[in-house]
Amino acid sequence: MTKPGNRFGWNALLLMTTAFTAFGVATQAQAQDQVQSVEDVIVTATKRAENLQDVPISVQAIGAERLDELNISDFADYAQHLPTLSYAPTYGPGYNRPFMRGVASGENGNHSGSMPSVGTYLDEQPITTITGNLDLHLYDIARVEVLAGPQGTLYGASSQAGTVRIITNRPDPEEFSAAFDVEANTIQDGGLGQSGEGYVNIPLSSRVAVRLVGWAEHQDGYIDNVQGTRFYPTCHLGPPPAQTPTCQPTGVLDENSDVAEDDYNTVDTYGARIALGIDLNESWTVTPQIMGQRQETNGVFAQQATVGDLAVMHWFPEWNSDDWIQAALTVEGTVSNFDVVFAASHLNRDVDSNQDYADYGFFYDTLFYYGCYFVDNAAVGACDGFTGGVLQGDPINPGQQVEGRDSYERDTYELRVASPAENRLRFILGAFYQHAEHRIHQRYYFSEDFRDAYEVTGNPDTIWLTEQLRTDEESALFGEVSFDLTQNLTGTLGMRAFQTENSLRGFFGFGAGFSGTTGEAACFGPPTLANEPCTNLDKSTEESGELYRANLQWRIDDDRMVYATYSEGFRPGGINRRGTLPPYSADFLDNYEIGWKTDWANGRLRWNGAAFFERWEDFQFAFLGASGLTEIQNAGDAEIRGVETDLQWIPIDGLYITAAATWLDSELTNAVIADTVEGTPLPVAPDVKFDMTARYEFPVGAWDAFVQGGASYVGERSIDIRQTEAALIGDLDSYWTVDIAAGVERDGWRLSGFIDNLFDERGVTGRYTECAIGTCFGEPYDVVIRPLTVGVRIGRRFGG
Repeated sequence: MTKPGNRFGWNALLLMTTAFTAFGVATQAQAQDQVQSVEDVIVTATKRAENLQDVPISVQAIGAERLDELNISDFADYAQHLPTLSYAPTYGPGYNRPFMRGVASGENGNHSGSMPSVGTYLDEQPITTITGNLDLHLYDIARVEVLAGPQGTLYGASSQAGTVRIITNRPDPEEFSAAFDVEANTIQDGGLGQSGEGYVNIPLSSRVAVRLVGWAEHQDGYIDNVQGTRFYPTCHLGPPPAQTPTCQPTGVLDENSDVAEDDYNTVDTYGARIALGIDLNESWTVTPQIMGQRQETNGVFAQQATVGDLAVMHWFPEWNSDDWIQAALTVEGTVSNFDVVFAASHLNRDVDSNQDYADYGFFYDTLFYYGCYFVDNAAVGACDGFTGGVLQGDPINPGQQVEGRDSYERDTYELRVASPAENRLRFILGAFYQHAEHRIHQRYYFSEDFRDAYEVTGNPDTIWLTEQLRTDEESALFGEVSFDLTQNLTGTLGMRAFQTENSLRGFFGFGAGFSGTTGEAACFGPPTLANEPCTNLDKSTEESGELYRANLQWRIDDDRMVYATYSEGFRPGGINRRGTLPPYSADFLDNYEIGWKTDWANGRLRWNGAAFFERWEDFQFAFLGASGLTEIQNAGDAEIRGVETDLQWIPIDGLYITAAATWLDSELTNAVIADTVEGTPLPVAPDVKFDMTARYEFPVGAWDAFVQGGASYVGERSIDIRQTEAALIGDLDSYWTVDIAAGVERDGWRLSGFIDNLFDERGVTGRYTECAIGTCFGEPYDVVIRPLTVGVRIGRRFGG
């Protein structure tokens, strides 16, 4: 049976397309100087600058003009228009984890867990971090490239399922150019937002230029933290041997008036980029660049079904501050007709946060009688005699908060050499090295005075502490060789030899007075990191191997090409913190793909696509085990079948239509971990994802005007591969969104208005619980798309 929402979405799409076509035919006679053919996009996905239509891999790219037309400013914006790309949002900006082609097992993004399966690059430098990609504000960007499928030979670890590349505009010594844009918007059920962006490109000489970019944005909130109360029964099991449940007659009543607030999930983003372009001579260019951003968020970006639409009831302050800066150097030149590129970067990222974790205490108190684990310093109290007299005191509010700090440092270096692209036999050879350190601090603490004897040493009111240093290292040699077998037939072979190392040391767990077996009780050495009481974790693991790629490209004619590819990708293994568990191994993805890239109707119609089959072996699965500790296991094998396609069409002058879609069919083929069944679909990614936009440009007097509309569809998704957890938390429903815009331009000035999420849909992009699903399933959180947003933009272009 077709859902009403789906019928509405398809009808809206049909109506929008018909209206644009009719409007275009009616005004075609007035159109002047419009684009006559689909614009070519130059990409560097294969480490060479090539026309996208000549690249024999699945690449989708959004160029500078389209980024501007679609008002794309962050990850969620471009993910909406790239169906092969999906993501699992949780706590808000900076925590989005991208996935491609359905290669997802439901990873929880824990700092001690698996690396992402999709790599993210800023120009030549990787910016992937384990808890989520850098949520870079996009302005003055040349293009966003999405390389679907394993990119292991050229991009290595964490490009197992694909790679996202954000390419910035370079300094241009040829001419001065500048621009600015300002925006004001208002959100349904929210408040006012605004942004200001600008850049200037200044030639300093015929060989030197500097490019300065800056941005500031305020996004107002739309989630209300409503005022209310919560009752903790503060039960205990009573003295042995009977241990019958006994609840305190009064319990603990909590209220949240001090943190209740409307529209409290605000986002403030500030950033800048400076790049210097130096042409040393006709052959060599040096480009140093520094980019930094601060993003401050408040609240949560999800709603609670038990509370209401766009609402939660939380008990403690919630905020996140994400600061990062990256310094990069790219040197490019030619030696005896060979192109040489050296790229180096240093990334520093600090994420400070405080999160509400009250659900954990509530459900463990209510379901498992944990109230008397959380007591004060009373010498004689209501919990005396609990578990044989080990614990005593009066119960405190069991609600917890989590104080977090994640500090990342990463150094990367790559050197590669490429022979001339016009040679019949050509190659790319390279070497890569990366060293990343991740300093992890997480303190689970109470707002009331927790019993001194049970605290983690040196950390007041703290029941659990994590102080760890994670190190990930990768070194690799890679190469690809292409040979023109005939004038129209080219074969390519690629290989990457890699070595990875993962280590984890520090402390995690309870205080010695609280647990006699874990935490401080399991320490074997003195502290090696600041703030840790002692060391109970020091593990490392190493892996090495090779990845291969083979490709055959047939150019049917100047406008049409087909290709076949076999490629491999991997994701490094790592350490399990729990002492009884071994390290988890790398997982590998084998990809078999047939694709096509075609132009028709004298360049007015472009249709590209690929059909693929992928086999995911020993895939990593992260879940919460005992004491809420993340465990990672190699969970078995899976297969994914799919088709992805995109179309660009100019039916008449001035009318530009784009459409893209992905269809997926995935299943477990070897279920290893408990409560999983062969045939279960993989979670997170929808079986169908679709996007379409139509834009019509026409003159109005001395002005150039446009109207634009777009519709996006995301199909149903599951959350977990385990049968019990999946049943408890449910699937995510499909949803449509519709966006419209209109504007005018003259003499460099631009004025436009837009409405995003025109029909104010509550599309659910993710669902999570604060603790293990089997315990906290009674309070699921739905991450929803932004409500209906109305805005206006004004900007100016100079030079260029």
